[in-house]
Amino acid sequence: MHFAVTSLTAAEEALRAEVREFLAAELPAGSRPALGFAGRHAPEFSRKLAARGWVGMAIPPEYGGHGRSAVDRFVVAEELLAAGAPIGAHFVADRQTGPTLLQFGTEEQRRRFLPGIAAGEIYFSLGMSEPDSGSDLASVRTRATRVEGGWRVTGTKVWTSEAHRNHWFAVLCRTSPPEEGSKHAGLSQLIVDLHADGVRVSPIPYLDGSHHFNEVALEDVFVPDEMVLGELGSGWQQVTSELAYERSGPDRWLSTFPLLREWLREGPGRDAGKHATDDEAVVLGRLASRYRAIRQMSLSVARALDAGEAPAVEAALVKEIGTRFEQEVVEALRAAVETELDAGSASLFEALLAEAVLTAPSYTLRGGTNEILRGVAAKGLGR
Repeated sequence: MHFAVTSLTAAEEALRAEVREFLAAELPAGSRPALGFAGRHAPEFSRKLAARGWVGMAIPPEYGGHGRSAVDRFVVAEELLAAGAPIGAHFVADRQTGPTLLQFGTEEQRRRFLPGIAAGEIYFSLGMSEPDSGSDLASVRTRATRVEGGWRVTGTKVWTSEAHRNHWFAVLCRTSPPEEGSKHAGLSQLIVDLHADGVRVSPIPYLDGSHHFNEVALEDVFVPDEMVLGELGSGWQQVTSELAYERSGPDRWLSTFPLLREWLREGPGRDAGKHATDDEAVVLGRLASRYRAIRQMSLSVARALDAGEAPAVEAALVKEIGTRFEQEVVEALRAAVETELDAGSASLFEALLAEAVLTAPSYTLRGGTNEILRGVAAKGLGR
C-alpha cells in the first residue's frame, strides 16, 4: 500500500479558480447546499457543467469527452462537493460508468453512451448490492438466463441511488454457476434499461422522508446481447477494478463539508463580528488537519489512476477513513452547539445539521461497509 505525496500543479490550481468563479455565479449566496454527491438531481445544472467541459472530463474526445486527467476531475469534483452543488444527476455516470465503459465496454457501447454522459444528459445508477448479500458481492443472487438474442434477468438490487430518475444501471448478476472453490466465478455485468418491462423501482426513504435510495426488482427483464458489459464471467474482476473510482474520490470525505462551512458563517457571535472562541478554534483545527490528511491520500490515488495503476486497496482505505470522518464532522459540530435539531429551521446551519444527523449513517454503508473495507486494507498490508 502506497500513498505518494503530491500537490496540485499551477494548471490544476488555475482550474480550481475557474470552477470557483463559476460556482459563485451559479449558486446564489444563502441557497441551501446539498450534502455530498447524493444531492439534488438537477439535469439543467449538470448540462451547464458539461457545457464548460467539467462532465466526462476523462472521456477521450472521440467519444464526446475532453481527455483530461483523473486529477483534473478530482479538482472539479472537490469544488462542487465543497460548495454543495446539485450534482446528483450525472455524478455516478461521470465518476464510474464512463471509465468502466472505456475499459471494458464494446465500441458500440462507447459510441452509444459516452457522448451522452459527457453532455450531462445520460444518467446511470449502480446495480451491485442485494437484500441478503450486503458488501459480499460474490453472493449476489440476481440471475441472467440465456435466451434467444440476449438474457432474461431476475433478482433484486438495493441502495440503488437515483434509480427512480436515472436512465440505466450496470447490474452485477450470475450468468453461470460458481466454480468449485471460487464463488467469484460466473458473475457478469449487464447494462439494464431502468424503464424496461419487468423493472420495478421502489423508494427506500431516509429518516427525514427524502428519497435517494431505491430497491429495484427485476422480473424476467430482457437484456440484449449487445448490453453485456465486458466479458461474460469477468464481472467480479471488473467491479473490483471500478471500485477504485467509487471509493477514493472527494465524495467519500466531503459530504458534510458544507455543514462545517455554514457553522463557520453562522456560529456563535459571527453576526456580532466576534472571533471564534478557544473551544471553537480547537474543533476547527482538529477537523482541518484531518481534512488535509485525507485529501492528500485521496489525491494520491487520483495520481495513481493517471499513472495507469489500479490502487484498489488504497481506495478502500480512503473510503473507510473518509466516510468515518464525514460522520465525525457531524458529531463534532453537534457537540459544539446547543440547539434543537429542526430541518425546517430558519438557520441554514441548523437545518443542515438536522439533515446530516439523519443521513450520515448511510455514508459508511454505501460503496462497501467499513468492516469489509478494513478487511480489504488488511489483506493489502499483508502482501
